Amino acid sequence: MERLKILVVDDESRMRKLVRDFLVKGSYDVVEAEDGSAALDIFYEQKDIALIILDVMMPKIDGWEVCREIRSHSKVPIIMLTAKGDERDELQGFQLGVDEYISKPFSPKILVARVEAILRRTKQTSSDEVMEAGGIQLNKSAHMVLIDGKQVDLSYKEFELMAYFMENKGIALSREKILNNVWNYDYFGDARTIDTHVKKLRSKMGVKGDMIKTIWGMGYKFEVND
Repeated sequence: MERLKILVVDDESRMRKLVRDFLVKGSYDVVEAEDGSAALDIFYEQKDIALIILDVMMPKIDGWEVCREIRSHSKVPIIMLTAKGDERDELQGFQLGVDEYISKPFSPKILVARVEAILRRTKQTSSDEVMEAGGIQLNKSAHMVLIDGKQVDLSYKEFELMAYFMENKGIALSREKILNNVWNYDYFGDARTIDTHVKKLRSKMGVKGDMIKTIWGMGYKFEVND
């Protein structure tokens, strides 16, 4: 089986080595860059990079600029690393098309698990990029949702939640199952966060919001109205 190649970009050599060692143990090939400029050179030279792990704070060109440049040419999955816990940074990352956002310090094992989840998810969705149901069109590659032809601005997790509902149309989903499949390794609390996200998602869906049915004491079900 071909080993997937991951580009690790961080100006701290110890951090690069830590991440590289765990990825190599996970049977990935790893290439490294010490700054944003080197990262872009490698990205354009090597056409087989499957995923990029990208630090925010770097000399020459920071992670935001690298992400912006890569996103203008490619949809390769990107995980951003940052020492900051600022929600604004996280929002900026998702607006630029970042797939995951991890704050330092972090567990290398969790990082590898997220890498595996993203690669599995992107591989699974490659053959089914666009879904349609009840006047809702969801395009995974473009990360865009249209309702009756009008684009709806969803957050990263709202989009993931909408996609999961549409993939499981007509199936009753427990909160635990939704949490495990949509939040994956991102969340370790109770399931009330799902109710909050569903409420926001319904609001943004307008009259289509009633397609997400509440199953009292269990969870939710996405049903297309006849």
